[in-house]
Order: sequence, then structure tokens, then C-alpha cells
Amino acid sequence: MTTRKKIFVLYTGGTIGMRQTPQGLSPDTALAEKALIPFADNYSFDWHICNPLIDSSAVTLSDWHNWLELLKEKARTYDGILVLHGTDTLAYTANLFTLTLPDLKLPIVITGSQWPYNAQHSDAPLNLATAVAAFELNLSETVIAFNGKLFQAVGSSKISTEQADGFDNPHFGTIAIWSPECGWRHVNKRPSEKTSAALHTPFPVLDTQAKVVCHTLVPGFSAQSFSDGLYRNADAVILQSYGHGNAPSDRDFIQAVNDLTSRGKLVLNISQAKQGNAAAVYAQGSALRQAGVVNGGKANLETALVLLTLAVSNGLDNKQLQQKLETLNLL
Repeated sequence: MTTRKKIFVLYTGGTIGMRQTPQGLSPDTALAEKALIPFADNYSFDWHICNPLIDSSAVTLSDWHNWLELLKEKARTYDGILVLHGTDTLAYTANLFTLTLPDLKLPIVITGSQWPYNAQHSDAPLNLATAVAAFELNLSETVIAFNGKLFQAVGSSKISTEQADGFDNPHFGTIAIWSPECGWRHVNKRPSEKTSAALHTPFPVLDTQAKVVCHTLVPGFSAQSFSDGLYRNADAVILQSYGHGNAPSDRDFIQAVNDLTSRGKLVLNISQAKQGNAAAVYAQGSALRQAGVVNGGKANLETALVLLTLAVSNGLDNKQLQQKLETLNLL
């Protein structure tokens, strides 16, 4: 007789378990009574339901801290972890688990849905089936399961609120594709040497008071708004610039960036493009580089936010931040 794998389920909230109320869709606990019953022959599930359940747009650093502590405790006695999460910040949380929990050496599969489990034509059953099937692959990392696809967390983003194909990873693609009829196909779970190294260098600390902000450059007033000192009290800043990391060479803007970096504040420059690469390509970005920013390479916003929050929490400097980007295969 085959022993059933023990899976710890962290249900944080999100659309997947919501019900309709007069105020709109609201988190509900009823999902735990039925969602995983179809898989009970092969898996034993123990649920932890967050109280209160939350819409993922309300996730805080304190929530992240609590979840990390819970998963570290539970990992010792389970074969895998399934996280049910709202889609709005799902990719952020997946990045957090990747960068802080690689030493757990067991699969952490995170999923949600675009429509509630009970809704007509809901994507939730397929997403749950994909997530549970992922435990067959014996992964030892955090992955996102959505619409029959598995993605690594680093580089993944929510790309749609309208379609079932809600997530993508423009730079790194899919780990595998699954369907009920064919099972797993196109499996590419062997990480590169750089990614493998990253999986064994977790960040030990998450400071729930870390203040990281994002500034998106747009033509017009954007550069001046940065130079007006709006981010003086931030611990670090993500700068979403153009193309390959290009930005205006406006004197006041560059001076404001330099003022931050000269005080030891981290400024991480990433591209606004979905498949962008902030790198030293164009002369237009030279002034920004000379002002002390770190080019984030292929980092998207979700990865950049988590990485910079953890960098602040653990006291990393520019050189150490760049080394982390390299180990994540982003440079």
C-alpha cells in the first residue's frame, strides 16, 4: 500500500474561496470543506486557515513574517506545502518564499484563481489540480501553479485580470505544463548553476518595518517629483525606468538619486518592459549609473520589491545586492 504524502495547506484568502456578498466578493472558509477532496486518495491535507482571511491586496510585511514562521515550523513534518493565495500579490509572496525558505528543501506550491471555486466555469479546479500534481515532480523550491502551468517565482508576474491564463514569466518561461488528459509535459525542472546557488543562500531576516517604495518614470513631471524629495524617508527605492534602464539626465533628478545613494540608501533600477533588462547599454543611462544605482537586469517589480525589502532587512550594500542579482540569474 502506497503511503499518502502529507501536505500542509496554508489558506490565506483570495478569490479562490470567496463568496458573493452585498458589498462584493468576500473571503470565506467554506473552501476547506471541499476543494481538495478529489485528491484525498493520494494525499493527506492538513489545513491552516488564516484568521481573518484576507484579500491579497491587503497583504502586509507582518503577514509575510507570520507565514514564514508558520511554514518553517510545519516543514519539518510534511512532504510539501500548498499555499492558497489571492492573485493580486501572489507573485510577490512566491518571491518571498523563494528568497527566504530555500533551505526547507521541499516543494512549496502557490496558487489561486481568477474566479471563485463555486463560480460557473471557474478556473479554480484546474489550478488546484495543477498545484497538487506538482508534488509528483519532487521539486525543492517555490513554484506558481496556474492554468496548467508551473512557473518559478523569480521573474513571474500577474498579467491578466480577465483571462484564466493569469500569470507568466517572460524571461524564464515555464517549468512544466500539465493537463488532466496528458499529465506533465515539457518538464524543465533542472535549474541553472546560478539558480541552484541562490536556492541555498536564504535571507535570514525580514524587517516588517522596512520601507521600500517604487517610482515609475513617465514623460513629463515624473523626474521632478522624484527630485522634490518624496522618498527621502524611504530605506530603499525601486526605480522603474525605460527600456534598458534609461532615465532623464535632468540635473535635479540625478542629484536627488545621488543624495539617496550617498546616504547608503539602495536604489534598484529595473525596466518597465515586461521582458526588459536594465543594463549598461545606452549612454542615456550613464548619469544614473554614476549616481550609484544598481541595475536590476531582468528583475521584474515583484522580484525587485521582495529582493530590496530583504536587502534592507539584512543590511546589504550595493555590491552584495548585485551579487544576489547574479545568483538569481538576473544579470
